[in-house]
Amino acid sequence: MCICVNCYFVDRCQTYHAVEGQHQQLHLTENPDFEAKEPTINVNIRTHDDEIEMEWDVVGCQSFLRETGKWAKLRPGEAVPT
Repeated sequence: MCICVNCYFVDRCQTYHAVEGQHQQLHLTENPDFEAKEPTINVNIRTHDDEIEMEWDVVGCQSFLRETGKWAKLRPGEAVPT
């Protein structure tokens, strides 16, 4: 799971913005202004019905500042990305 969903900076982060793009999800912001320090991204690649699927998750970041439920506060009622 991406640690970004519980990060204070999720709605301003350029790294999370890129991950949203990889997942073809709506962006929390169109113009992120925060550059994360040393993000670590796991990319899981698997095949399904002759298609290649890639899942991107930020699993570490020097800028991470915990705010539990931050993503859910920004998108109330929507399923939190996993």
